Amino acid sequence: MEGGGGKRWRFATPNPAVAAAGERSIQRYLLQLHACLDEHGPRPVIPLSQGDPSSSPCFRTAPEAEEAVAAAVRSGDYNGYTSPATSLPARRAVAEYLSCDLPYKLCTDDILLTSGCTQAIEIVMSVFGQPGANILLPKPGYPKHEAHAVFHRMEVRRYDLVPERGWEVDLEAVEALADENTVAILITNPNNPCGNVYTYEHLSKIADTASKLSLLVIADEVYGRLVYGSTPFVPMGLFGETVPVLTLGAISKRWVVPGWRFGWIAICDPKGILKETKVVDSLRSFRMLTTDPATFIQGAIPHIMNNTNDEFFSKTIELLKETAEICYGEIKEIKCITCPHKPEGSFFMMVKLDLSQLSDIGDDIDFCKKLAKEESVILMPGRGLGMENWLRITFALDPPKLKQGLERVKSFCRRHQSHSN
Repeated sequence: MEGGGGKRWRFATPNPAVAAAGERSIQRYLLQLHACLDEHGPRPVIPLSQGDPSSSPCFRTAPEAEEAVAAAVRSGDYNGYTSPATSLPARRAVAEYLSCDLPYKLCTDDILLTSGCTQAIEIVMSVFGQPGANILLPKPGYPKHEAHAVFHRMEVRRYDLVPERGWEVDLEAVEALADENTVAILITNPNNPCGNVYTYEHLSKIADTASKLSLLVIADEVYGRLVYGSTPFVPMGLFGETVPVLTLGAISKRWVVPGWRFGWIAICDPKGILKETKVVDSLRSFRMLTTDPATFIQGAIPHIMNNTNDEFFSKTIELLKETAEICYGEIKEIKCITCPHKPEGSFFMMVKLDLSQLSDIGDDIDFCKKLAKEESVILMPGRGLGMENWLRITFALDPPKLKQGLERVKSFCRRHQSHSN
């Protein structure tokens, strides 16, 4: 690399895949939007952009979880590196937790512990990433799936989620996109960013399609069991007899502790296809190259998963149902924004912008930048999720603060309403 004075330095040119992956991150968009805020404005910022409800007092985690972590720290047994004494009980607890919803039992060898679901995504993409490979990802979708795929030099092929059908997977598009170099199809259920929950029947069709195409299914279920509509949560691993499934998950969402960084990869493959094809060996080998979850969290996990009171989960679900209703109802009163499907799970919804209703707004990014500057409200532009002129709204925060933020969005839209409308 040539620098100042024409001197040629010995270090190599930076990996362009790093920059390409960074271009696809949510953080990139949020930094741009926060730069638009009036730092001296009189009103506090209301974030309707990121999926971290832990900052809202009403979404505080379960006391049993806090006590389990405190007890693990006080014991002095978890100050060292990970060992079988810490990881084995944690993996057993995760296997039992996931097996409750499956027709077969997972064992400890089926579970790989990760530092949150983000590391689970990274490990899976690392194992399958190779020159010439491609992966099928949803549109719209969670940007980190694409970012890690791109970083590991995979071609990303986007299949559509159909808003008019409750954001179901366009399975005809999946069949058209797949070829001999396709390594997997990834689904997110319950969905981020759309808030939909797939039915048993639709998941069965996804499994049949993947089996027909000889594809592995990667199921991001980090929002698993966070459902409050008429459709129950069904894990993709239920169809493990039809198609091999790698399930990615974490305690971050259901227990409202994203900062605790405890996740997993579950091998839901009762026929042993992934073992025969050496995928399991590759996952374990790569896992050895990465960092472990904090040992005191591992030590607390059996107590967290076995002792958390069901009342905590019920309260969280009722609160999400309330805030989803608030968000859906308020959005219906804004002419330039429409929500094609009422959210039933996770804590997001995708809404469409009608730019013809607005003056001096160029696109979704322009909308979000001006909203941040004028109203101190942060929304996620749909372009960051693969859908231009759409928006993602997060509604997992205190109801009064949510209403206040949505009132500001209404005020902004009225102020920018096109005179012809």
